[in-house]
Amino acid sequence: MQYKDYYKILGVPRDAKPDEIRKAYRKLAKQYHPDVNKEAGAEEKYKEINEAYEVLKDPAKREKYDTLGMNWQSGQDFTPPPGWGGGQRVEFGGDFSDFFQTLFGQAGGNFGGFSDIFGNAGRPVKRDTEAELTLTLEQAVKAGEITLTMGGRSIKTRLPKGITEGSKITLPGKAEGGGDIKLTLHIAPHKDFKVEGYDITRDEKVPVWDAVLGKDINVQTLDGNVTVKMPPGIQDGQKLRLRGKGLADRNGQNGDMYVRIRIEIPRHLNTKQNELWHELAELG
Repeated sequence: MQYKDYYKILGVPRDAKPDEIRKAYRKLAKQYHPDVNKEAGAEEKYKEINEAYEVLKDPAKREKYDTLGMNWQSGQDFTPPPGWGGGQRVEFGGDFSDFFQTLFGQAGGNFGGFSDIFGNAGRPVKRDTEAELTLTLEQAVKAGEITLTMGGRSIKTRLPKGITEGSKITLPGKAEGGGDIKLTLHIAPHKDFKVEGYDITRDEKVPVWDAVLGKDINVQTLDGNVTVKMPPGIQDGQKLRLRGKGLADRNGQNGDMYVRIRIEIPRHLNTKQNELWHELAELG
């Protein structure tokens, strides 16, 4: 099998602090989330990022991984040292590589794996698990039932209304051994909307003459298009407020949507347009 450099995967140094590791993971998870990134290989990269974080966020797993030393390079053929692990193999699920399974999916080790999940008598040990999940904006808005894949297991749950960046939910009894899964939720960047708490902002490009004269414009919101009156003389970067068109909080109250006007200046003018702009300049 090939050695995996989990530090390199997350882009952090080997002496990185837990906060550095968490920050790097969040950034990469958002970038490569399959619902956001449709490029070839993005899903595999996302799984690799999650595997690296699974190891480096856990002090016990990280310590065991670090004992392999720094002489291995990512992609090198890797064989565990004599006496490493051994015993009964425990499958963590298809989302983890053979390298991960070899290090942490065997009984008899001092850290992680089978001996951590089950007691000496083979009885499941209840243990709460903390995890992070990145949602698309559409998933956060829709809420309702969703299927999560964690550690190779499919878990169905209902997302509550009122989700925003950093929201926390608990899935009772869904962790290994019957413990709870405590999820911190993140919202992936959206191509059209910027999320700030329960408010959202969208840029709307308008021609300069419409900005000068004022015009009704058609604007996309989270629940359909609406007509917005743009006053004459609006400035570039000025925001128009649409009350109640943002995200719903847990009490059913909606935040606002802001339409930020971006004025487009024509790059190329025909002869007539050039003459008219000169006339306007002379009129002041």
